[in-house]
Amino acid sequence: MAEANAKRGSQAARPLSPHLQIYRPEVNMVMSILHRLTGAALYFGTLIVVWVLVAAASGQEYFDYATGLLGTWPGLIILFGYTWALLNHLFGGIRHFIWDFGYGYDIEMIDLLSWATAAAAGALTILIWGYILFSGGGADL
Repeated sequence: MAEANAKRGSQAARPLSPHLQIYRPEVNMVMSILHRLTGAALYFGTLIVVWVLVAAASGQEYFDYATGLLGTWPGLIILFGYTWALLNHLFGGIRHFIWDFGYGYDIEMIDLLSWATAAAAGALTILIWGYILFSGGGADL
């Protein structure tokens, strides 16, 4: 036992397993972390959706109160973030679905799918909110 400990002590001090200090962030790593974070964020955003639905079922006055709060700048920022989180998680799920069928495992395709996830989520979020704000759908915002 003493020999084993002495032998271990002679090796270079290094972590037992690689971690963030070893790896530089890659796009697929960042998108994987974002997929998990947006999944968690969707739980809280869905509470807002439920709150609005309950407000709609409770009557016009409470519905106006709920949508009035969401129509403020902080409320719009939260809804914008919820939209982005929903779309990022959706496209990340599609990326994982492609991988579930065994496709896209070469490093170029992994990077392409990761960048496509980020681009599609960002572009579609901006298109949706551009439509809402500039088409008259958000005229009372």
